[in-house]
Amino acid sequence: MFSYSNWSVLTVNFLVVLYLALGGVTLCAVLHLVGARWRYEIRLLASSLFALFPLAFVLLVVLLANGESTFPWLKETGEHAHHIPAWHNYTFLVAREVLGMLVVMAIHWVFIQRQAVSERSTEDAARFHIIACWVPYFYVLYGTMVAWDFEMTMVPSWESAIYAMQHFVSNFGMFLAFLVIWIFALNSRDRLVRPVETYVYNYIAQMLFAFTLLWVYTFFAQYLTIWYGNLPDERNRMVGMQDGDYTFIWWTMIVLKFVIPFSTLTMPYTRHNVKATAAVAVCIIIGTLFERYVWIAGVKGTGAYPILAAIVVSGVVATIGFFLVRMRLQSIQLVKG
Repeated sequence: MFSYSNWSVLTVNFLVVLYLALGGVTLCAVLHLVGARWRYEIRLLASSLFALFPLAFVLLVVLLANGESTFPWLKETGEHAHHIPAWHNYTFLVAREVLGMLVVMAIHWVFIQRQAVSERSTEDAARFHIIACWVPYFYVLYGTMVAWDFEMTMVPSWESAIYAMQHFVSNFGMFLAFLVIWIFALNSRDRLVRPVETYVYNYIAQMLFAFTLLWVYTFFAQYLTIWYGNLPDERNRMVGMQDGDYTFIWWTMIVLKFVIPFSTLTMPYTRHNVKATAAVAVCIIIGTLFERYVWIAGVKGTGAYPILAAIVVSGVVATIGFFLVRMRLQSIQLVKG
């Protein structure tokens, strides 16, 4: 029987796949709404990550079916085990998560369909603009629910008003980092029918820098409030993560997600150097994986490092995701062959 630490690896994989699928369409919608002309360079590529939604749905079903192995609060029976009983209801949990993903998938699918014909007529452009306005709204709303269900309420007595924002800001930064590496890999191997222009890296690097600052702001705002309040129910979880078995992951996360990106992306040279930007993106992705795992597995500050499970599970999920996205790219004729 797998331990909770091992099942946490699957939860992390689910969140990574989910936010890659969410991030592609969300970025396209945001770039459209602000009128960024460079969106035409990456919008079909980014929105093709919609192909990951079926994989995310399967992982969601597996995690929900695992019950106590995924959600440790189901085993809690103490006085304060369920201080938000309406939310800590397994039936309601399954219903809202399944329905939430189906709604988001439907909205993203409509966005992709309308994006494809957005320049056909004035009416098509107007309909596309309307759905583009809804996408960021649902990203925040759905991301908040996911943050509460799969991370914040893992410890029933722990809560933070800013945690959801920290969660989906962090994951959107991870998506941007993935996009940099993905474009770099496709361009380097000459796989794209129409290569992405080099100047796009600079724009994405600027967004990476902005989301690095936003992430550290939400992280420190939450941390400072908990440290200053010094309430055991809030502080114990933070202390357990930073001083318990996951100390190395915790502090490495800070270095990879803030220290390195902040100290490098502030310099124009890094943002205009494709390889340097890609190297920073790798740091951000690894840091985000550590962040997700420590928040999920480190609910009590104790647990082993399931390296083998991480390699096997992540490898299988990544392989399936690769083929799903490749089939999508081939179907819309973005890649050669």
